[in-house]
Amino acid sequence: MMKSELMLIFFALMGFFSIVFIALPLLNMILLESPSSLLKTLQDPKVRDAICLSIYAAFLTTVIAFIFGVPLAYLLARIDFTGKNIVESIIDVPIVVPHAVAGIALLTLFGRSGLVGEPLSFFGIRFGSTLLGIMVAMLFVSSPFMINSARDGFKGVDPRLEYVARTLGASRWQSFLRISFPLAFRNILTGCVLTWARAISEFGAVIIIAYYPMTAPVLIYERYLSLGLDSSRPIAVLLLLACLAMFIVLRMITRK
Repeated sequence: MMKSELMLIFFALMGFFSIVFIALPLLNMILLESPSSLLKTLQDPKVRDAICLSIYAAFLTTVIAFIFGVPLAYLLARIDFTGKNIVESIIDVPIVVPHAVAGIALLTLFGRSGLVGEPLSFFGIRFGSTLLGIMVAMLFVSSPFMINSARDGFKGVDPRLEYVARTLGASRWQSFLRISFPLAFRNILTGCVLTWARAISEFGAVIIIAYYPMTAPVLIYERYLSLGLDSSRPIAVLLLLACLAMFIVLRMITRK
């Protein structure tokens, strides 16, 4: 057997271990719950509301990350400027910062007496224990995935294609919409998927800035503390199945 074939077999074995390590805990948790137990849990209005709230808030967060993140990603891919490395480092900070630290930082800024929260409270805009607070927490931790993925997509588009379009009479805005954006769309859509997935899974920052209304991760934690593992596990399985179904559909769309 050739060395190259041995290398591929070795890599396949290593990859198999990674897949098993990820899939086994999830599959074991799913198999521990019967369909009747999941159905009974789903009939709980609090569970349904928490799961729907998580999906809805994550969707809105993804839309906001798309609106503000894609233009920034394009600038980072096309323009070199002083301090660019600092900007890119700031974007990556939410990925590595502990969730509790992110929650405290957001609460300090958007809380009732925060730099942003206090003046906005005069207009009736509150972040503590509101959907806005949940979205702020989700956006903080998930927006880097949108920006980085879109930036990589724009970097993969040859700038000369935009130059040709502009020599043919297209404006910079038209060349972006007709050339750069369509060619980078796969990466942008992948960024949307990752942003949504990261947002719906956020717990630490959400529980600090907006304990109520409860998202699914917060409800799972609350049920685990008050009623134990047997009460929290069915909710975790339902959230996992919902996320898995959504993730598969989005991945299929991304491939197409």
